Amino acid sequence: MSFKVNSSVVRFVSMTLLLFLLSGVAMAQHVVYNYMPGTDFSKYHTYKWVDIPSNVHPNQIVAQEIRDAVNNVLAAKGFTLATGDKADLNVGYQCSVDREREWSAWGMGGGLRWGGGMASAESSTITNGMLAVDFYDPTSQQLIWRGSAAQTLNPSGNPQKDMERLNKAVNKLLKHFPPGA
Repeated sequence: MSFKVNSSVVRFVSMTLLLFLLSGVAMAQHVVYNYMPGTDFSKYHTYKWVDIPSNVHPNQIVAQEIRDAVNNVLAAKGFTLATGDKADLNVGYQCSVDREREWSAWGMGGGLRWGGGMASAESSTITNGMLAVDFYDPTSQQLIWRGSAAQTLNPSGNPQKDMERLNKAVNKLLKHFPPGA
């Protein structure tokens, strides 16, 4: 029994599968973190927010959403937001939002055998948002832990969806803070 496979069908299925896989990769949040070796993280229990001078906030609403998301995760881990100037840790964040042009192309046609066919291309703008959270020792003024998450701040026009994405990313981002916990 032999099967004859239409090359245009194989090409179409392959292109569809490739676009599906690439769209999944593009939407995944990528998280990395690093910390200062030898730091005794068990001595830290309270924290306060500090502004990082070079940071540009997307807007006041997003700035507060980021702080709320981090506060919720840290509270769940047993950390307390300090009400005064004294705290065991200083916490700051940096973010960036870039826009890129994305092209999607697909085609159907007869290929070499039949000639002709149809092809289509579509362009859209995607937003890539990076969030980095930094923890500093207030005594030494040294960075002791930093984590960053890509594909975190991507405004969709749906505030509920954006907040869910941010909360998911911050949970992933702070999963390994403090180290060894």
